Amino acid sequence: MEEHKIERAVLAGLAADCFKPEEQATEESLAELEALLETAGGVCAAKLLQSRHAPDPHSFLGEGKAEELRELCQNHEAGMVIFDNDLSPSQIRALEEITGVTVLDRSALILDIFAQRARTAEGRLQVELAQYKYLLPKLSGMGKSMSRLGGGIGTRGPGETKLETDRRHIRARIDRLEEELEQVRKLRAVERRRRQKNEIPVVALVGYTNTGKSTLLNRLTGAEIPANNRLFDTLDTTTRQLTVSDRLTVLLSDTVGFIAKLPHHLVDAFRATLEELSYADLLIHVIDAADPDREAHIQVVDRLIAQLAKPETPVLRCYNKADLVEPEALPVGQNNVAISARTGQGLEALFALLERELCKDLRRAVFLLPYSMGGMVETLHDKARVFRVDYTAAGIEIEAEVDEVLFGRLAQYEIVR
Repeated sequence: MEEHKIERAVLAGLAADCFKPEEQATEESLAELEALLETAGGVCAAKLLQSRHAPDPHSFLGEGKAEELRELCQNHEAGMVIFDNDLSPSQIRALEEITGVTVLDRSALILDIFAQRARTAEGRLQVELAQYKYLLPKLSGMGKSMSRLGGGIGTRGPGETKLETDRRHIRARIDRLEEELEQVRKLRAVERRRRQKNEIPVVALVGYTNTGKSTLLNRLTGAEIPANNRLFDTLDTTTRQLTVSDRLTVLLSDTVGFIAKLPHHLVDAFRATLEELSYADLLIHVIDAADPDREAHIQVVDRLIAQLAKPETPVLRCYNKADLVEPEALPVGQNNVAISARTGQGLEALFALLERELCKDLRRAVFLLPYSMGGMVETLHDKARVFRVDYTAAGIEIEAEVDEVLFGRLAQYEIVR
């Protein structure tokens, strides 16, 4: 059997005065790019970070730095350059001509990882749609990367033969994929209505990639999702029922991890999955407590939550891997909790916060209903937590925990003791 050759790449990035903060390449973002490359199955041979007032319209870095990039590839036997920034088709073509190797940008690398990770039919549909949307405007400018037939990083997914077809075919494929994903959305909507009818709150786990969301879901529900220490290990949403207390049962959903500079094509394509956030009753923002870039990653996730979730949705910040840091380094209290999904530390505090948030609008009361309202007993069993029902000479005495709407309907029948 032929041994798989690990692809070597030079990582490059540009910090330009005219870039927005989230567009800049930094030492930290290059380190994350290296982790992404390792996730894709490659290895970093060298790094190059350039500072300019503005990107060069032709070679992005400028001719001198592009030549330096070519020398780095030759000296380190690298067959690829991966940029931490997004590149135009003409810039990719120019850089490939100068360096003599394949050039990819950060978005292409992330799309490649998603193509490797997708397991379900829905996940593969979403990845394929994102790749086509990314490639369509670039087709006219694709250079060496369009002719690579040997596979490897940046070539997974739709495949070369499909990419070489005309734009009309690709647009038609995009339309078909969007139709199929619309059917997925409709199916999810049906499932959601069923959940809402059963009055089960939905809690979604969100967070930066590799913060331990799947490990936490496994610890809480025994879901047995593969949980590995690598980026984007979970692409397909998993939902499990979790009993928090005798008052509260929720549906807990895992979601794909976020990352800085997440390609907008991916956000669009994964909307069928990510729109679960807009229907969640509560979000648990899972944070890697030991992450040196913790605060920057929190900001990335907060921006995406603001984009995808309902404005009023409560968010609990859950500092995972708390066993790896000093307790005073974590802001616990209010809507923050420190836990370790690996050891189980702090889960009682997490449960207490969940119950406080999701049960705060419930009221426990005893009602005396006339027998003519016997149908309300079934309604209370469906929409409330019933503790006891006694059929007395005076009427039906029922003790239950109800929301504000139900309490308003039954307030006149409450027995005040």
